[in-house]
Amino acid sequence: MAAISLPPGFQFEAVQFSGSTPAPSEPVQLGVLTNFNGSFTGTGFNTIFRPNSGPPNTTTFPADNILELNLINDSITFSGELGAVPNRGLDSQNDIYLNGISYVQAVNDVTNEKTGKADGSPTGIHFEAGLWMNVPSTNNTPVLGESLVRMASIPHGTTINAQCLEPTSNFSGPPEIPPASLLPFPVGGGPTLMLDSLNASMISTLRLPQDLSKFIAAGTITQEMLKDPNTVLRNAIEGQNIIQTTTFTVATAPLPPVFGGGTANIAFLEGNPAVTTPNANSIQMNATFWIETVQYKLKVPTFKRGQAPIKLYPASRGHHPGPVFIVNPPT
Repeated sequence: MAAISLPPGFQFEAVQFSGSTPAPSEPVQLGVLTNFNGSFTGTGFNTIFRPNSGPPNTTTFPADNILELNLINDSITFSGELGAVPNRGLDSQNDIYLNGISYVQAVNDVTNEKTGKADGSPTGIHFEAGLWMNVPSTNNTPVLGESLVRMASIPHGTTINAQCLEPTSNFSGPPEIPPASLLPFPVGGGPTLMLDSLNASMISTLRLPQDLSKFIAAGTITQEMLKDPNTVLRNAIEGQNIIQTTTFTVATAPLPPVFGGGTANIAFLEGNPAVTTPNANSIQMNATFWIETVQYKLKVPTFKRGQAPIKLYPASRGHHPGPVFIVNPPT
């Protein structure tokens, strides 16, 4: 389980000097980020077209890449809120106060080629430390509504700053998760291209794992997932009683009126100063979040007054983890 915590009693606020502007008397709001609290674990599916430095060692498409597929265990933990983070305005722009939370995420690969299941020895493939911040609206420089920002860094050498306006998409019921495609496209744009590595039945392609027959038999990696990896998300919520959904998408190249943000990469990833021979230069990131309110039915057993707290586990489908409820019997 990934873990993070703030020092005891730590809270951001404006340092008060004689004659300085008073700090806000009311708590600075987190907005939708109030939903990001505690720790979460789950299973998932990761895909990446990574650079190919092995045979055939070439920079000619399509042999310049390898498709890696991972069955994963994912954990993410959020800290408590940071408090009133002052951002100073210049000239006629007043100071503003942000609030947010820090987080840490760790992802393990558990792909087992012998069984075709997600029961392999855990191997770390992703670690991310970052911040989610709620930015209040401003009416001068800039003229912009309340917004969200995700700032993060990963060990490979990329940092991101992704933004969006405070979400207004709140609706009853489950989310409508659209399809997503793994088909690559040429640098600069153009028609998408079909690669042999995206054919689940082929066993000798530029793909890891190469032979997917055991995964297909187990239903853990299928042709449907390679055609549309969001199939995994839709399958995960099937049968859940989702009564409310909030959704938003943060982007390093956000849609107007939001501006700013972006990615930054170390020298190895960019390849050379002109970035004409990159190894794996990350230029853009979009990330969509669906915050769901799920209703469960619990069967509470008979208990005795004063006994220890009871942990209740609602029924869950298959290997998908579910919440744990703790009931404290009266004393």
